Parts: sequence; structure tokens; C-alpha cells
Amino acid sequence: MKKSVANRYRLFISSVQKELAAERRAVKDYILHDPLLSRFISDVFLFEDIPAGDRKPDDIYLSEVEQCDIYLAILGNEYGWKNEDGKSPTELEFEHATKTHRERLVFVKGNDDEAREPDMAKLVGRAGRQVTRRRFSDIPGLIREVYASLVECLENRGALRSTASISMERKSASPLHPSNLMREDCSK
Repeated sequence: MKKSVANRYRLFISSVQKELAAERRAVKDYILHDPLLSRFISDVFLFEDIPAGDRKPDDIYLSEVEQCDIYLAILGNEYGWKNEDGKSPTELEFEHATKTHRERLVFVKGNDDEAREPDMAKLVGRAGRQVTRRRFSDIPGLIREVYASLVECLENRGALRSTASISMERKSASPLHPSNLMREDCSK
């Protein structure tokens, strides 16, 4: 991934690939085909979309996290494969997004925390102490949560203006707006 140009952002999707393959693909496809989001998000990284190559997988995904603007985690029940330090790619990606100050959006599948593997339950808990996370039960629910979160993210970055802020700008630009009338009255 290359760095973003003005108001075009790059998004990295992190999760256990095997368990959440359908959710990962659905989120990427939705973002890239949504008339609004696709105007602002130029690239969505999924590890499974890259070709085979002579690079270590962890070098690739950590580099991609570093180059993204928005890190989006989808956490389920499975923790995934562990490296020699006992950490999964998903946890390493979350840690790297935190360390490199990426905007982090976290979505948790299901409400049964007892069904999660112990290491995933710990990761869900740790993420919940650092960011506001959203739960979902199915792909349409995930898409709704992702859409709302990305719109807010884009508003916070100044890429999108909410109708409330546009309305306030219009009112304050009006010569009849109370703050403008008061300025005129004070100058007399």
C-alpha cells in the first residue's frame, strides 16, 4: 500500500481469516462499492488478496497496518495460529495498529463470550478497554455497524461534513443569524 492522498484513506481488515472469511469479504466489497464510502476509502487490504511471494507473512501484514489510515478488526471465537511468542496475527496487528497510532475500529461477533477461545476472550477484553467496540450477529449487522463507524470516522477527519455542521455553517453565514445581528448592534 502507498500512503493516502488528500481525503482518500486506506483501510486494513484484521481477523482470523478462516473463521471470518465471509465477513471479511463482505466488508471489503461493501466499502469498495458503496457510493459514499468508496469516494473516501481508496483501498481495503485483505491478506488473502495478495499474491504468493518471497516475504514473511508477518512482515507483510505489519507493513500494511503501518501504511493504513484505519485499522478494522473483526473478532470472533477463534484466536488463530500462534507464532513462537504465542501470539496470533490478529493480536500482533492490533498491537501494531495501537503502537503506530492508527485509528482502530473493533467489531465483535456474537454475545456469548464463554464460547471464545481464552486468548481471543483476552484480546476482546483488552480491545474493549482501549476503544469503543460494536457487537454484531450477522453480516448485515456487521455492515450496518461498519458503515456507521466509518461515516463517523470520516466526519471526525473532516472528510465528510455532517448535515448538522452544514446547517450550522449556513445559519452562521446568514446576515439574519442572531450572532451576526448582535455584531451589527454592538458596532452601532
